[in-house]
Amino acid sequence: MTLSLSKDTIQVSKEQDVVFLKNRVKETAVKIKMGLVNQTRLLTACSELVRNMMRYADGGSCLIEVVSSGRNNGVRLTFTDNGPGIPDIAAAMRDGFSTGRSLGLGLPGTKRLVNEFDIKSKVGEGTVVTILKWANG
Repeated sequence: MTLSLSKDTIQVSKEQDVVFLKNRVKETAVKIKMGLVNQTRLLTACSELVRNMMRYADGGSCLIEVVSSGRNNGVRLTFTDNGPGIPDIAAAMRDGFSTGRSLGLGLPGTKRLVNEFDIKSKVGEGTVVTILKWANG
């Protein structure tokens, strides 16, 4: 069972918010004594998801949580937007698929960087992506 120990929601609508969010995620990871390699993986995943949120949905919010399961502590990030949504999640999760002139490695690459990854999207309503990185995982 995973317990949430703290929560902080950051609204992201402009570039300055992205910097603030990434700094807050870094502070949270340091606070739970996450190693540097895992911090880098978490911040890289965060950067990709916030970039998607800004590019495709003109912003949204990110819930930052410190979570615990037994002796493991981790950081869970939930990105929520009210953008156009993703019509085909299976396609979006394949390497090389893109609708926006990119390499199409963002979502599948993000999934590989974290311990848990979940995406829900409804066309016309928005997208919610949740990732979790354990401090020692």
